[in-house]
Amino acid sequence: MKPPSPYSLPRVGIAAGALATIALVSGIIAQPQAAAPAAPGAPAGATYVGEAVCIACHTPQNLQFSHTLHANAFRLNPRNEKEKLSCEACHGPGSEHLKDPVSPGNRGSLVGFTREWGTPVAQQNAMCLSCHQGGSHQNWAGSVHAINNVACSDCHNPMAKVSASGLLKKPTINETCYSCHQQQRAEFAKRSHMPLPEGKMTCVDCHNPHGATSKAMLKADSVNELCYNCHAEKRGPFLWEHAPVRDNCLNCHNAHGSNHDKLLQVARPYSCQQCHGNPGGHQAAFFNAGQTVGGGAGINTRVLGRSCQNCHSQIHGSNHPAGARFQR
Repeated sequence: MKPPSPYSLPRVGIAAGALATIALVSGIIAQPQAAAPAAPGAPAGATYVGEAVCIACHTPQNLQFSHTLHANAFRLNPRNEKEKLSCEACHGPGSEHLKDPVSPGNRGSLVGFTREWGTPVAQQNAMCLSCHQGGSHQNWAGSVHAINNVACSDCHNPMAKVSASGLLKKPTINETCYSCHQQQRAEFAKRSHMPLPEGKMTCVDCHNPHGATSKAMLKADSVNELCYNCHAEKRGPFLWEHAPVRDNCLNCHNAHGSNHDKLLQVARPYSCQQCHGNPGGHQAAFFNAGQTVGGGAGINTRVLGRSCQNCHSQIHGSNHPAGARFQR
């Protein structure tokens, strides 16, 4: 016969269950749990009561939590005394909450991880960061998200397995980011876009949501270094460099999406004309719509399509001895 799980509650009558709970609570209060580090912001004198007391009331939450990564870590492979506490490892000692579990004025006795509960974001994040330090989290302090009072629980749900990874508040990384970043979501819907809607990329392929030393929380030291991770052929160095390209890929491209080909900020040839307003040796009529279709003075196949790149094809840089004009 399979032994009962310590995390499932037996089906008993209401009276018997109530008496058992009272006896259990009384016994635990009389005999405090093993010492564990004090929780950030815990009330003075609060003591740990143990997981069994918590799940006596929070049965639905326990059923959801049982399938999460935190539950597996705390219950099957705890690394220290704090993790053995399970619920109280994150929510703090529960003795004060146990005395008055329903009064809104007593919410400060526990750390809550919802905006409605009212625990300050700094206190919530301090609890998470007490375990999740270093690595990708080492630049959280001072990050754009931290400065804007984003809580770990705004993106993560440790109490239920919502995503495949078991970490997020939404089913996917991109949906989680879109909760706030609506402008970027709209850009990904444009006809030329990074392949996030197709599931070939995620926001965290380029950004570290936990903070970075670079602008926009990029996972590289600069925009160009990030782009070169995939577009290595554009890295160079080249014998003939194109200054705007070398300066910043975003001088010409939109990183998320555009209604123009190749993620361009503006359509060709206007992208080039932002710098080359009056290209020497070129007739202005070449680039007028009325002159590039249906015939006209000076028309030839090179200007059909109204793209400078019909001739200047190596616009990102050239190693050809005669490549100063980026034509080869």
